[in-house]
Amino acid sequence: MPLINSVVKPFKAQAYLGGKFIEVTEADLKGKWSVVFFYPADFTFVCPTELEDMAENYETFKSLGVEVYSVSTDTHFSHKAWHDTSPAIGKISYPMIGDPTGQISRNFDVLIEEAGLADRGTFLIDPDGKIQYVEITAGGIGRSASELLDKVRAAQYVAAHPGEVCPAKWKEGETTLSPSLDLIGKI
Repeated sequence: MPLINSVVKPFKAQAYLGGKFIEVTEADLKGKWSVVFFYPADFTFVCPTELEDMAENYETFKSLGVEVYSVSTDTHFSHKAWHDTSPAIGKISYPMIGDPTGQISRNFDVLIEEAGLADRGTFLIDPDGKIQYVEITAGGIGRSASELLDKVRAAQYVAAHPGEVCPAKWKEGETTLSPSLDLIGKI
């Protein structure tokens, strides 16, 4: 089943956030925009650069009404230990979800079964709990929070302006398109 426009499947997990362990479920992803950001493992190489980049842009995500959730197949205990020992990860103030059973990673179709690790997968979820954007990269390719912010702005614009679409390289404030017979063959 395609992931785009599918509703997030049920899950319940423990996360580390702000010196506490909290429970997170699929219900937490509804009613607002959410980014679920999978990465292979704590205490690795590319992962901390991505998570730090997300942390450094977290206030911008929040200003757009977006909550960020990072997920790996590590435990919430490992997330706490990493948060407490790494200056880069210590910047994180969004929930770090533990998925040691791989249930959430399977739900989003990013679990590498033979390794027990998640692919680098990014999912933008709308307030109805539907997936609107998916990016999955190979393990050695890091992602950019600023590029993701452009996708968030485009998805929010399209959701708020039915009948309009955002062309390639669209940035907030730029011209959009209104698909019609008049545009066919003229773009």
